[in-house]
Amino acid sequence: MSENINKIVVAYSGGLDTSVLVTWLKETYGAEIIAYCADVGQQEELDGLEEKAIKTGASTCIIDDLKDTFAADFIYPMIQAGAIYEGQYLLGTSIARPCISEGMVRVAREYGADAIAHGATGKGNDQVRFELSTASLAPDIEMIAPWRQQRFRDQFPGRAEMIEYAAANDIPVQASAKKSYSMDRNLLHISFESGVLEDVWYDASGEADRDMYVLSVSPEEAPDQPEYLQLLFKKGECVGLALDSLDQVLTDLGDVSKEGSEGEFTLLSPYGVMRVLNHLGGKHGIGRIDMVENRFVGMKSRGIYETPGGTILLDAHRQMESLTMDREVMHIRDSLIPKYAQLVYNGFWFAPERDAIQALVTESQKSVSGEVRLKLYKGNIITAGRRSALSLYNEDVATMEGGAEHAYNQDDATGFIRLNALRLKSEASRRLSEDG
Repeated sequence: MSENINKIVVAYSGGLDTSVLVTWLKETYGAEIIAYCADVGQQEELDGLEEKAIKTGASTCIIDDLKDTFAADFIYPMIQAGAIYEGQYLLGTSIARPCISEGMVRVAREYGADAIAHGATGKGNDQVRFELSTASLAPDIEMIAPWRQQRFRDQFPGRAEMIEYAAANDIPVQASAKKSYSMDRNLLHISFESGVLEDVWYDASGEADRDMYVLSVSPEEAPDQPEYLQLLFKKGECVGLALDSLDQVLTDLGDVSKEGSEGEFTLLSPYGVMRVLNHLGGKHGIGRIDMVENRFVGMKSRGIYETPGGTILLDAHRQMESLTMDREVMHIRDSLIPKYAQLVYNGFWFAPERDAIQALVTESQKSVSGEVRLKLYKGNIITAGRRSALSLYNEDVATMEGGAEHAYNQDDATGFIRLNALRLKSEASRRLSEDG
C-alpha cells in the first residue's frame, strides 16, 4: 500500500467504528478526509451526521441521497431475479454495498481522492463487497481497510479501546462496551448480528429481545384482523398499490408522493412501493428471519433479519410470474437463482456474469404484468387472487369438469406418456437382463 495518499473518501455511518476511523486515518496518513454516507433508507440514523463528521476530523461530509437509485436499480432487479441466499436471506445488506460503492467512486472522482476506505472487518463479507465493487468501477483507486492492518488491530483490539480513543480525541459517539449486538439498516431490511446472537441456541424471538426489532412487530403482537393489499405489476416491476388505508399510510410516512393512478391503483415509485410495503409488513409481523449462513470468507455466522416489504414484494412477484411466465423460461430463470444470489452475496454485482444473468432475467419479465391480491395476517402472506391480460392460465384446459374436450383431449396423454416412458423401459430391460 502506498503511503503517498493525500485525500481519502471514507464510508461513514457516524457510529463508533467509522468515527474512530476518520480520526485514525487523518492521523496515520496525514490526508484530507471526506466522510461519505449513502442514504439508502437508514431514516433517523442520519440525523446530525454532518456535524459529527466535521467534529471528528473530516473536511466535509457528503450525505448522498441514493434511496430512489437503491430501490429502482438494485432492489427491483434483484426481486425480478427471485434472489434468495441459501433459501432464506433476501440479501438486504449485500445488495446495498454495490449501490454505496458506486456512490463512493463517483464522489472520489469528483473530489480527486487517491483512496477509498471502509471500516469492514477482516472476518466479514462487506470488505469483499466494497472492494470487488470498487475494483470493477475504479481499478485505479486505492483501497484502505484498516482492520486488515496489524497496526490498527494492535491499537484497537476491541470496542473498549475504541471507546477510550474516542473519549481521548473528543470524538462524539454514543457507544457502550457492553452493546449486545450490531445493526445495519437500509430500505430493504435491517440486520442484527454479533454479541449475544453469536450463541446459535439463543432464542431472539422472546420477550427479552422484543425491543431489538425495529421494522416489525412480532406475529403475536400483530393485528387480529387481516388486511388486504393489491399490487400492480408491469414487466416484472411493482408500479402501484391498492389498499383501503393507503392515503393514511402515505400521510403517516410523509416522504412518499403519488405518481398518478390507474384504475383502483395508486401509482408509486419503487422507493414509494418499498416504503409502503415495509410499513404494512412491519405492522403484520412479516419478514423476520433467524438463520445461520455461510459467509464468503469461509465461516458460518448467525444473523437475524427484518425484511417486511421485500418479503411481500418477492411473494407477490412470484404469484404474478406463476400466472404469466412460460414454464421453461421460469425453470431456466429459477435454475440461476442460487448463482445469482451467490453473486450478490459475495460482492460480484458489477461482474459480467451477473450482467449476463440479469439480461436473461429482464427478458423473462416481459409478460409479467397484472394484479396480485394478498392477505396479510400475523406473519403470513396469503395469496387471495391474481389476474392478468397476459395470463397463460386457461380454465378450459385446466378444468376437471366436463364439456371442454375441444381444449384438451385426455386421450392425447396416452402417447405422451408412452414416449416419455420409452427410455425408462429400455433402461429397465437392460437392468433386468444384467440381473438375470
